[in-house]
Amino acid sequence: MAGPGSDLDATHEWTKDQWRAALLQRRRRVPASVRFAEAMQLTALLTSGNVLRRGQTLCAYVPIGSEPGSVQMLDDVADHGVRILLPIVMGPGPLDWAWYYGRDSLRPGPYGLQQPIGELLGQAALRIADAVLVPALGVDRGGVRLGRGAGFYDRSLSIAAPDTPLIAVVRDQEIVDRLPAESHDVRMTAALTPGRGLVALR
Repeated sequence: MAGPGSDLDATHEWTKDQWRAALLQRRRRVPASVRFAEAMQLTALLTSGNVLRRGQTLCAYVPIGSEPGSVQMLDDVADHGVRILLPIVMGPGPLDWAWYYGRDSLRPGPYGLQQPIGELLGQAALRIADAVLVPALGVDRGGVRLGRGAGFYDRSLSIAAPDTPLIAVVRDQEIVDRLPAESHDVRMTAALTPGRGLVALR
């Protein structure tokens, strides 16, 4: 698959902005009922023991708009005995982190994000994660991730321990053959999709 639509020329070279526009347009067409079902599927995968185990720490995020997942998914994973760190945007630098204590502990943040109100743990808190879920519009089979363009995750993920799984959360069809890459892009080790589960990359 060379692009996000069946009507595209398979040899067409897309820019990141073109990919973002096309993938966002496709996401906006996903019905609420499908998003709900996908969140349930992702929850089942995250609590199955194949991604992480009870007592481990997951760096996650609160999905916004049509992103796969839900706040309920975070609650269910936490109820399964997994500790959850959520990102906090603090200026242009790497993300800060705080523990997730349920949806009542969230407040609005920049870019339409929902962020925890707990104690800031610092950028290096990412190093205690046993796995990191990373929001993505798409990811390719070599691990190149397409985000929304703000660059927060690319500035942050290099802080993670070298062997920490970096997992892009996307829909099944958002794993593509090749995306445009830049030298600062941090590559994902896997993708998590509702239908295909955990897919190894690289």
